[in-house]
Amino acid sequence: MAGVSRQQYTTETKIIRLMCSGRVDLAFILRAFLNRADGVFIGGCWPGECHYITEGNYDALGNTHLTKKLLEHIGVNPERLRLEWITTSEGSRFAELMNEFVWKLKEIGPLGKGEGMDGNGLKFKFEAVIELIPYIKLVEREKLRVPVKSEEAYNKFYTSDEVNRLFNDLIADKLTTNQIMALLREKPLSTEEISEILGLNPSEASRHLNVSAMQGLVRFDKSLNLVVAA
Repeated sequence: MAGVSRQQYTTETKIIRLMCSGRVDLAFILRAFLNRADGVFIGGCWPGECHYITEGNYDALGNTHLTKKLLEHIGVNPERLRLEWITTSEGSRFAELMNEFVWKLKEIGPLGKGEGMDGNGLKFKFEAVIELIPYIKLVEREKLRVPVKSEEAYNKFYTSDEVNRLFNDLIADKLTTNQIMALLREKPLSTEEISEILGLNPSEASRHLNVSAMQGLVRFDKSLNLVVAA
C-alpha cells in the first residue's frame, strides 16, 4: 500500500509493505487519509494467484469497494483510492501505474482542497468514520458477503442496487450521526454551522439532529441557542 504525500506530486511515495493485500484493513486506509495523504494505492496479487489459501486479494477488493463508498458519502473523491493487481515480476507495470496515479491526484488536487472542504471538516469526517469501523465491519460480515470469489462477482455485487440500499440504510445514516456527534463533543454548534462544516443541507442536518435528540444523544440549549451533546 502506498500513501502519496500531499507535499509534492512526484513518484516518491511512502510504502507500507504487508505480506498480503488482504491485511490492508479499513483503518489503515482511512488513517492514511486522516493524516492528509492525497491518495492510497494498494497492489495485490492477481485473482487466482494468491499465495495463501485465504485468497486475501478478494478481501482487499471488497474493502476497496466499501471504502470508496465511505469516501463518496463523506464528500471525498473515491478515485483517491486505487487497487491494482501486480505480480512481483511486474516492476515496470508498477512504476507506470504509480506515475499514472500520481498524475490523477495532481488533476484532482490536494485532499480537501480538491473537494472544496476545509481541514477541520475533513478531520471530523474521517474521525467519525474511523470510530465507526467496528460497526462497519459487522455490517460487512453479516450483510455484504459475496457468494462467489471472482472479480466480476465482487464488482457486480458492490455496484448493485441492493448493496447501495443496505449501505444507505445501515451505514450512511449512522455515519452522518457520528460526524455530528464528533463535532458537538468539541463544542456546541448551531444547525447552520453543522450543515456548513459537514456539507449537509439544513433539512438533512435537522433530520439527523431530531433523530439524535429522540435517542438522547443531543439536546437544544435554549440559553445558548445551540445544539449540545447530551
